[in-house]
Amino acid sequence: MKRRQPTERLFTRQFIALGISDLAYFTAVGVAIFALPLYVTGPVGGDEVGAGFAFGVFAVSALVLRPFAGRIADVYGRLPLLLGGAVLAAVSLALIALAEDLFVIVALRLLAGVAEAAFFVAGFAALADLAPAKRLGEALSYNSLGLYLGIALGPPLGEILVQAWGFGIAWLGAAALAALAAALTLLIGETREDTSADASPDLSPRRIIHRPAIPISIGFITSLVAIGGFLTFASLYAVRIGLNQASLALFLYGTVVVVCRIAFARVPDRLPSLPLGAAALGVIGAGLGLVAVWQTPVGLLVGVVIMAVGVSFSTPAFFSAIFSTATPSQRGAASGTASAALDLGLGLGPIALGLIAGPFGIPWAFGTGAAVAVAGGIWTLLLQRRTRQRQPVDVA
Repeated sequence: MKRRQPTERLFTRQFIALGISDLAYFTAVGVAIFALPLYVTGPVGGDEVGAGFAFGVFAVSALVLRPFAGRIADVYGRLPLLLGGAVLAAVSLALIALAEDLFVIVALRLLAGVAEAAFFVAGFAALADLAPAKRLGEALSYNSLGLYLGIALGPPLGEILVQAWGFGIAWLGAAALAALAAALTLLIGETREDTSADASPDLSPRRIIHRPAIPISIGFITSLVAIGGFLTFASLYAVRIGLNQASLALFLYGTVVVVCRIAFARVPDRLPSLPLGAAALGVIGAGLGLVAVWQTPVGLLVGVVIMAVGVSFSTPAFFSAIFSTATPSQRGAASGTASAALDLGLGLGPIALGLIAGPFGIPWAFGTGAAVAVAGGIWTLLLQRRTRQRQPVDVA
């Protein structure tokens, strides 16, 4: 028996459960975003290069596994990956509480990448299953609130836990949130079509890489290089420039994105995706560039607000453009390909910009990230121009 096709109704029980599960998962991630660079450069005794490597290395395993996760999600369903990914995340976070050197932390971050691949790919595929076709951009905006609320709320929670009870309790608190996300996936259930007990899985050959998504994903990657560098060094940089609450910049970043996603939820469905993505990249570059040159607490917060406005539109724009190239049977592969771009950006960004931050300082790393985002905006505009030139002209 086939699952009932989605109607124009967006806020179903499954859609809401998916959003709340995302919130729990990414709040755990937000705790790690705040705590990891301080943990590596503090108790572990590392430096900026080590912090960038520990932050970004999760993307190595996630990058390798995401396309396969997309294939598995298309064949066997979304729920096993959602549940398994959240459980693995809980395990990796809990074990960091016992880690005393960088090597062990890197190994556990690789395990976190496996979790991220499973949970993220299955989550986006489930979202595409549940959202009405004409409201996909709006659905992406609302669903991403869980991610950005997690990034907004996780760092202050992490700061409170670290200051009150130490890093160990902070990691265990993050693990508990990931375990909660796992429990919530059971309320979502399976969203893939043809999942009845007597239905045989479709094992016909399919591509694990959705090739039409690759050019679009290149532009998306540049936004993530910039964002990944910011997320890695935001709390450490805030401490060094004298911001009283080190988590404030990350909280402000997540809050601005959430407000914009709610206020402008339907914009990605009303504007062409690629031009919107290019404009968003330009704004991201401007905000991060301002942080790089205005090296004060005020400069950090103003730049974060500008950058967050750009981020508010970048992900819905690029994911809408990517999903528009896929049929329903290709959504898992498209989700895997698009989210592989997340791994490349969020992995390359912290590692590459960490190599710059070590010898030259964090502001130089931020400036490099801004330049990458601007270059991505130019690429995306050229891609849009080529796409329009290839469209047939109606001479009737």
